[in-house]
Amino acid sequence: MARIKMVGEAEAKGPLAELYAGSKARSVAKVVPDILRTMSLRPDFLAAIDQASRLHFTDGALTRAQHEMIASYVSTLNRCRY
Repeated sequence: MARIKMVGEAEAKGPLAELYAGSKARSVAKVVPDILRTMSLRPDFLAAIDQASRLHFTDGALTRAQHEMIASYVSTLNRCRY
């Protein structure tokens, strides 16, 4: 059982529902990641984090694949599923 209160997709309304829809559309698995749903009680904060995440994972000095590999490696080192 999660200890962080989250708004489920079925209960999301207004701006939160729009954020969920955008996140789901961009997801390879077509789901809203749990890490984003933990911020569902603050849609304003969720929007800022989502925007920063998309900027971080765009191609630049590193490709998205390289960003993902680094993130996966660090998560493994930290024994974190994210």
